[in-house]
Amino acid sequence: MHLIETNTERMDEQLISRCLKNDRRAQQQLYDKYAPTMMTVCLRYVKDKQVAQDILQDGFVKMFAKIHTYSGLGSFTGWMKKIFVNTALEFLRQNDVLKYGTNIDDAYDLANKEETIVEKISADELMKCITELPDGFRTVFNMFAIEGYSHAEIAEKLGIQEGTSRSQYARARIILQQKILKLM
Repeated sequence: MHLIETNTERMDEQLISRCLKNDRRAQQQLYDKYAPTMMTVCLRYVKDKQVAQDILQDGFVKMFAKIHTYSGLGSFTGWMKKIFVNTALEFLRQNDVLKYGTNIDDAYDLANKEETIVEKISADELMKCITELPDGFRTVFNMFAIEGYSHAEIAEKLGIQEGTSRSQYARARIILQQKILKLM
């Protein structure tokens, strides 16, 4: 397994080096290699596949423009993923997806459901349920539960109150639990 990782890393290093020289074939190879993974990231933030495709394209444009900033430390995939998450968040901010957020005080009564329900379904079923969440809820849920951002970081990135982030997350969990119960 380690040998495979080393070969993949070495291939990525070569492609990155060629991309730094504006080698279009290397850019196409990176695109072909990472587009499916980054499309999955984009689809976690927007429902519409065409919009996700637009975000994917914008993300690759930004990634190639910033590839000179990749230090080689840490995962190249992780570095790329941050660009695509930020591109999706930029799209959501520009389209005021979170403007109807609610404060955490309004969500307390919704948070008292059984928390182990999610463990009873498959990952594909869960991802489908997440995709069906309203935009603001889905965005905060992805950032907190999947990407690992804190509520303070989410609030800063999205230009919302930290309480709104907590509320959106709490409501997303409740909606997910309701959807999952219907699947059972």
